[in-house]
Amino acid sequence: MIALCLALEGIALFYQYQLNYLPCVLCIHVRMLLAAILLLSILGLILRSARGIAIFILALVTAFWLWMVERSYQLLGVERGWIFGECDMSSGLPEWLALEKWFPWLFEIYEPCGYTPFLLFRVSMAEALIVMSVLISIVLLISLVLQFRSNRHQLASV
Repeated sequence: MIALCLALEGIALFYQYQLNYLPCVLCIHVRMLLAAILLLSILGLILRSARGIAIFILALVTAFWLWMVERSYQLLGVERGWIFGECDMSSGLPEWLALEKWFPWLFEIYEPCGYTPFLLFRVSMAEALIVMSVLISIVLLISLVLQFRSNRHQLASV
């Protein structure tokens, strides 16, 4: 998960700084979610021997990936034109969590929503992101269910 988050953040920064595709508010939301998942994954790696905490962190990571599905759906909907609405230039974060001011090179919003660049084989970034988010969410949900079932069986045998 750590490698995946770093790779996705790296791809986003490559598209921004090398290919000049400036991020919109939904793109920044995706970056924020990836940063949160990255931090939680590092914490999970450090605390993996504490089973209860590890399961809690897995649940949080799963929740953030499910949120990523929602943000990806919004991004794809705006790109395809089946979701309409104002895409303002604000991250929506409270003032005490001003990520766009602290880390503008990563979280500053430059453009209104509307399109994402193409990756390989004419697949847009939004299309790839929603497919990947759904697949990862499914895997994480299955992992979470298996962890709870495993925990229940361990408690029953005690």
